[in-house]
Amino acid sequence: MEKAEYIWHSGKFVPWDEAQVHVLSHGLHYGTGVFEGIRCYDGDKGPAIFRHAEHLQRFSDSARMYFLDLPFSTEEIGEATRELIRKNGLRDCYIRPLAFRGYGEMGLYAKSAPVEVIIAVWPWGAYLGEDGKKHGIRAKVSSWRRVSSASLIPHAKASGQYLNSILAKTESAKAGYEEAILLDERGMVCEGSGENIFMVKEGKVYTPPQVASILDGISRKSVMQILEDKGYPVVERDIARSELYLADEIFMCGTAAEVVPVREVDDHPLGEPGEVTRLVQQGYEDAIYGRSPEYSEWLDLVGEPAAKTEPSTV
Repeated sequence: MEKAEYIWHSGKFVPWDEAQVHVLSHGLHYGTGVFEGIRCYDGDKGPAIFRHAEHLQRFSDSARMYFLDLPFSTEEIGEATRELIRKNGLRDCYIRPLAFRGYGEMGLYAKSAPVEVIIAVWPWGAYLGEDGKKHGIRAKVSSWRRVSSASLIPHAKASGQYLNSILAKTESAKAGYEEAILLDERGMVCEGSGENIFMVKEGKVYTPPQVASILDGISRKSVMQILEDKGYPVVERDIARSELYLADEIFMCGTAAEVVPVREVDDHPLGEPGEVTRLVQQGYEDAIYGRSPEYSEWLDLVGEPAAKTEPSTV
């Protein structure tokens, strides 16, 4: 990954290589943390964070659901993020706020372990590759099932829960695929390892419902709004695995991945990206770069960076 100059750690701007935590931090041992993935784009009106308020609200909600008392308000975290981007001289970047239980107590009920908050920003291109965005990716239905809402909280973006996604992603990568598709405990389509999934059949667009243990993604909400505005209202319903093999189009979306076509599932070819997928890709791109006035409220302008620096590589 590429370095930036500074990381924000619990109220202070710290040089990248000096941002450290204690090895006995509770979150390191038990996964007691929540995070967000956010992007800033250098759009027509300058650098702007896409759907910043919604991401910070989910960050706060995730913390509440896991009994993490954030020591900073969403407004303070938002302002720190904008200042961090400017201070690092960045215009396009990925943003990672993280809250976790730090050093102070071990055990499963570590109420005295303090909650620490960090924000990191760095340049990060297409998560699934530019070729994947253009021509589509190959996906594999994972043998690992998405963790049920009876066991964990799928609507929270919690650190420990992502071991489930890591198992699925690793399995698909070792088998030669770019992404995994997880089913829920009922055997219905849930989501990708880090993206929501949409299916197009006979001119209609479908996506799994929230009861399928999905993360109710912010990119998902954006895509659904864009589709509805373009005359394609999305139907939320259960999708069987076999339906994917006969779909006219499939695409995935997420903050890191953006909008990515799926050209093959379990070695069943779907072909080149279709009309609806391309429509969504263009609509999403117009929104994130500030070319769609109707979505201008989705953008949080950062202001001009203090200086433009060339990040070093690690």
